[in-house]
Amino acid sequence: MNAKLANEIKLKVESLNALAINHLPMDTGTATWVAGIGDDLAAKLAAVGLIPPRQSAKLGTFLEDYIVRRGADSKGGTVTNLVTVRNDVVNFFKADTDLRDITEQRADDFRTHYLTRMPKLAAATVARRLKTVRLFFKHALRMKLIPANPFADVTAAGGQPAERQHYITTDDTAKLLAAASPIWRIVIALSRFAGLRNPSEVLSLKWEHVNFETNRMTVPSPKAEHHPGKAYRTVPLFPELRPYIDEAFELAEGGAVYVVGGSTGDGCRAAADRPGGWMNANLRTTFMKIVRRAGLQPWPRLFHNLRASCETDLMTNHPIHCVCSWLGNTPTVALRHYLQVVETDFERAAGGGAKSGAVALQNPVQSEAGGSGPETTEATETLPEKSFRRLVTASVVSRPINLMGDTGFEPVTSSV
Repeated sequence: MNAKLANEIKLKVESLNALAINHLPMDTGTATWVAGIGDDLAAKLAAVGLIPPRQSAKLGTFLEDYIVRRGADSKGGTVTNLVTVRNDVVNFFKADTDLRDITEQRADDFRTHYLTRMPKLAAATVARRLKTVRLFFKHALRMKLIPANPFADVTAAGGQPAERQHYITTDDTAKLLAAASPIWRIVIALSRFAGLRNPSEVLSLKWEHVNFETNRMTVPSPKAEHHPGKAYRTVPLFPELRPYIDEAFELAEGGAVYVVGGSTGDGCRAAADRPGGWMNANLRTTFMKIVRRAGLQPWPRLFHNLRASCETDLMTNHPIHCVCSWLGNTPTVALRHYLQVVETDFERAAGGGAKSGAVALQNPVQSEAGGSGPETTEATETLPEKSFRRLVTASVVSRPINLMGDTGFEPVTSSV
């Protein structure tokens, strides 16, 4: 090296020596210089006690430890996604690569690999996986294993959420319900008419969560339960949903615990107990058959768009804070990933006076029921009482029973 650079290093070494002798911390300028020097010079300075030894780690070992730590408080599906991205990173860079050897250029090469060598991945998937890689190396930076995050500026266009949106109309919903078995009718109805997440919320709903007298249900939310106050939310028994809840109640076997019971529900819940969580509950395959049996073309994000269609309908007639509380998301998420412009919006704007797509469907297997529900209910929720009363129709089954907290109740078997 030239004399000027050698003299600069000499002065820094003398400064470090003086700090070490007097047991003083580094000033900002010296610390910045130490952080920027190469590993070889840093190793020489550390060997004589002028700076602490630089920490480093092998890529494979670091990622394995990271996933173990995250797995302690993460859902099974989250861990599965982390393992998938870990495998992509290790296959590209190799497990024995030192973290400090992964440069910004190599990070860009990895992005190109995703875009060109794995063309079957959707744009949103590539963007999501690159975000996970950034989190890996952000943690390495926080642990002081690397001087900078090589993936800090590595991103990919995630595509427009609107490209994957699809509104399931009332007519198409009726076709789905007509083509489905009784157990699948309640699965579809809970997704399309109450906006429950499928499979986690649909399969976690128990009869003790359903209150026929107040026309409400307390929905468990496995996805959000780790957030304070988000483990449950109160949802009305919407008029469109009520006939299918009644049917499921009539057909439930004695001692049934879950609203979605039978071999379908029990099998999916058992699968969800394995590593991977609810991702193992493969409802998609059967639902795809129902969609085709109904004469419909499968749409993107099969279950999500049932939920999104429900939120779109509800938003037409109810305040956004109520709808988001019932669906369990935020206005920001709803606007970006759920709400859609549908044909009735154009007709209504043009003065046609079209009603919302959320029209009550006639249940062909519903038993005749009459009477009216209670005129008053105890206000136990934080939302305005009128929001629930305006939404819920008091069509009560022939045996209205309050199941809340009734642990010994056995549904009555019917020949319906």
